[in-house]
Amino acid sequence: MKESMGNPLQLKSLNHISLVCRSVEESMDFYQNVLGFFPIRRPGSFDFDGAWLFGFGIGIHLLQAEEPEKLPKKKEINPKDNHISFQCESMEAVEKKLKEMEIDYVRARVEEGGIQVDQLFFHDPDGFMVEICNCECLPVIPLVGEVARSCSRVMLNQPQPQIQNMVPTIATWKDLN
Repeated sequence: MKESMGNPLQLKSLNHISLVCRSVEESMDFYQNVLGFFPIRRPGSFDFDGAWLFGFGIGIHLLQAEEPEKLPKKKEINPKDNHISFQCESMEAVEKKLKEMEIDYVRARVEEGGIQVDQLFFHDPDGFMVEICNCECLPVIPLVGEVARSCSRVMLNQPQPQIQNMVPTIATWKDLN
């Protein structure tokens, strides 16, 4: 197994996600009025319809589908499907707002070492899933000296170093090894 190289591509942060949508206008409404993103200038050199939004340190780029009728239809809300996740200040406030907006959602809970993380999953107008959680409760624990595996196979009862900063430097990772 090749040893981790730290940050080989020298990444800094997540910049944006791009989503192909049936209606840019409908998706803009959702991302602005449900999630709180705001529209930003998009380069005029693009020769296709779309919109850019920004919020919470990341961008969402909406791309108008060339054949919207061929996009898959909304399906059952499945927490194990592709999604983007946002942390929130109050799970109760989010759930109340989703009910007021008549947005269907699914609740889930993760428990680990006495810590409970609540999650709410729902779809955007095109069926892309969004998660809202209080995930900051769950500590980020690197797998030091172990081969990374699926969570169901990792022995989590062994003591692990706690990471205070979510974006450790290469030196921090070396110190842990």
